[in-house]
Amino acid sequence: MKLQIKSFTELTVTELYDALQLRSEIFVVEQNCVYLDPDGKDKKAVHILGYVDNELVAYSRVFEPGIYFSNASIGRVVVKKEHRKDGYGFLLVSKAIEVAKQLHAGPITISAQQYLEKFYQSLGFETVSDMYLEDDIPHIEMLHP
Repeated sequence: MKLQIKSFTELTVTELYDALQLRSEIFVVEQNCVYLDPDGKDKKAVHILGYVDNELVAYSRVFEPGIYFSNASIGRVVVKKEHRKDGYGFLLVSKAIEVAKQLHAGPITISAQQYLEKFYQSLGFETVSDMYLEDDIPHIEMLHP
C-alpha cells in the first residue's frame, strides 16, 4: 500500500471525493449509522490516504491538539472491507501515529470503536475510559503515551 499525506488544501477534488465516499461506505452504510460524516473538521486535518493499484483502500485523519481532544488525535480510520486482512490498518495507524507525533510531541488520544480495542493496544494505545456510546456505537477513549 502506498501512503500519501496531505493537508486539506493539497487534496485534489477526486482525492477528497474518494475519501468521503470510502468513509460513507464504511461508517454510514456498512455500520448502518446515520450521521453527518463531513463534520467541518476536515479542513483542519492532515489526511492520510492509502492506495493499492491507484484505488483508495485506507484512510485516516490526524489533528493537532485542541481540535478534538487536548492532545493530538487520530480519527476516521478506515480500511475497505475486502482489504482488512492485508495488514493495511496496522500500516495506516502506524503512519498516523508518526504524523501525530510530528505535529505534537505529546500523547495521542483516540475515540476507538470498542471492538477494535485489542488492535489499538497492539499499536501501543492504552484504554483510559469506560465504554460510551458515540452515534449509538460502543466506543472507548484510548491514549498513546
